[in-house]
Amino acid sequence: MNKYMKIAYKEALKAYRKDEIPVGVVIVHNNKVIAKAHNDRQKKYNVLGHAEINAILKAEKKLKDWRLDKCEMYVTLEPCKMCQMIIEESRINKINYLISQKKDTKNNIKYIQTNDCNNIKEEYKKILNNFFKKLR
Repeated sequence: MNKYMKIAYKEALKAYRKDEIPVGVVIVHNNKVIAKAHNDRQKKYNVLGHAEINAILKAEKKLKDWRLDKCEMYVTLEPCKMCQMIIEESRINKINYLISQKKDTKNNIKYIQTNDCNNIKEEYKKILNNFFKKLR
């Protein structure tokens, strides 16, 4: 199991407990976690409160640079189009994710669906499904 994806999963659980869409993110630089975040759109009434954006802002602050080209992102759910554009602008070049959104990704970022975290993947699917069931 990937230790970074496990941290991203824990972030997704934080969002789930706050009635946010359960998405968690970790950004790694030189094999060290420099940022982690989860969705907080509802809590902060902010359309930009996606986990990926929150993590990118933290990573930029930590590195004192907006260029994150030497960073790798671990995220529980494949990023939406808005986040994909921001990830591309931040120059992160590798994203690892658990669950695909079946979206067409036409950019220069290398997307890799993580297959070595099946136990977390199944648990994450459950909380994601439970979250949307509660909304209906």
